[in-house]
Amino acid sequence: MRLSINQHRDRVVVSRRSVLLASTLAVPLALNRHCVADDVQEVDAAAASGSQGGIATGNVNATRAGHAILREGGNAADAAAAGLLVLSICDPAGRELHCFGGEVPILVFDPKKKSVEVLAGQGAAPRLATRKHFESIGGIPRRGSQAAAVPALLDACVTLLLRHGTSTFANAAAMSMEMLEVGNEAWQQDLLKTFKTLCAAESLARGSRAERLNAVSNTFYRGSIARDLDRWSRENNALLRYEDLAAHQTRVEQPLTVNFKGHQIYKCGPWTQGPYLLQTLQMLSCMQEFEYLQRDPDTIHSVVEVMKLALADRDAYYADPLFSTVPLQALLSADYARLRRPLIDSAKASLKLRPGDPAQMKPLLAGYRWDASSQRPVMDTTNCVTADAEGRMVVATPSGWAGALAGETGVRLGSRLQSFNLWPDHPNCIAPGKRPRITLTPTLILRGGEPVAGISVAGGDWQDQVALQILLQHLSDGASPQEATATPRFGTRHLIGSFGQPPPQLGNLTLDPRLATSVADPLQQRGHKIEVTRGPIGAPCMVSIDLKSGRIDVAGDPETGRVAMAH
Repeated sequence: MRLSINQHRDRVVVSRRSVLLASTLAVPLALNRHCVADDVQEVDAAAASGSQGGIATGNVNATRAGHAILREGGNAADAAAAGLLVLSICDPAGRELHCFGGEVPILVFDPKKKSVEVLAGQGAAPRLATRKHFESIGGIPRRGSQAAAVPALLDACVTLLLRHGTSTFANAAAMSMEMLEVGNEAWQQDLLKTFKTLCAAESLARGSRAERLNAVSNTFYRGSIARDLDRWSRENNALLRYEDLAAHQTRVEQPLTVNFKGHQIYKCGPWTQGPYLLQTLQMLSCMQEFEYLQRDPDTIHSVVEVMKLALADRDAYYADPLFSTVPLQALLSADYARLRRPLIDSAKASLKLRPGDPAQMKPLLAGYRWDASSQRPVMDTTNCVTADAEGRMVVATPSGWAGALAGETGVRLGSRLQSFNLWPDHPNCIAPGKRPRITLTPTLILRGGEPVAGISVAGGDWQDQVALQILLQHLSDGASPQEATATPRFGTRHLIGSFGQPPPQLGNLTLDPRLATSVADPLQQRGHKIEVTRGPIGAPCMVSIDLKSGRIDVAGDPETGRVAMAH
């Protein structure tokens, strides 16, 4: 049995197994080692549609938590906060995809203000995280306590609730706490105590809803939990200190945007890799058709070669704009795109890293050199996309992995400092208080000032490569979220990796095995160095709103375990 979204509106569509979720609360949750309920492991609803609200994430329990909030009358921001908190304690495949001490950039469309804003949920490097320190120990570690940035998730969720939600923190955290309650590991009970401390701070605070929510963040970053984290850090040779936590706040920033095919595409700033997708669109704007994107070698060649140019600029220029001057206006300009576009040879794959020179408005940067270690990239991260009947849309890409468990707080720290480098003249060189240039990169798409789609992709340096293909399919071919997220994809490793800076694999073109059979040979003849993966490239989720009918569609790639619900 395969249910059609169009024929079965307001029902969850099961794309790989014929299981229908009739209610988000019909089955009691039980937390096992991977944080997936034993009695819902067979549920695999990769697409859904409805008229009141929808959510898709990388974990069944997170999706159910957000959907329960929506059904109770909460909005998309409330649902996203609930989903993000569950994701932070759920490791769906034992791969450390996200953690409570991690990070999450968030894009939000506000239907009242008709505007998009960025919630910059990325923590900075601690004050002790100097270049000199890491040089003395042989580099920035890939794992452990010294790789941790300031935890950013909690304040990002509180800021999301404060600015766009209606829920209390306690309500948003309820399902996370229920799951921790039945956990059989010590860290789960420790983290439950931390959640209870945060909820108590909210309950005991006097004043407005804003003051009560602020009490939650203050307790974590400037209260008892911050002191506990400081004490643990000092005792375990970690770099995080109370002063680092106390200084943290979620910056509310203006997004970057370009127009493409009658739509406005929004991304976070250059502390993420997101702007390179906008650069890519500027160079692709002269192409008329993308209907055959996934099966036409000519189109794949053109798209990959454009991405290589934009990725080279990413690696050369992107960094925290509070510390480094990033020439964004030039990088995103149509004039710069016109300068760079002729570098593409329609018959030959590029085998060089070729950043441009936006300061001088020249197509190539003279004398460019790069440094890289021999470390390998990391595949990480998960997803959360939501929308509601008011037109509110939230797109988030949460992450955090392989750090350390901070003692009796139960807080798992991430290892995001490895996205810095130690190259002294590079804009992304590590410095105290600086945010690393991260791969996490949600996407929002508007038409006529109204939201039509949001995309979140897990998968390190694949993220915007996958988001670009989904965006092109949706805008040019009208592909639904279900169709766009399930289509086989391609990508390139022709870049400096974002985790430990592994060297580029020049000329690489990576293909999904389902795609390789029809396009590999003609692309190899152009000089592409073909690599065929064992499975899907990246793990996307997508949400869309039909502006005429108000229908909300949510979906994720069923091959990567994404889960969607709507009503």
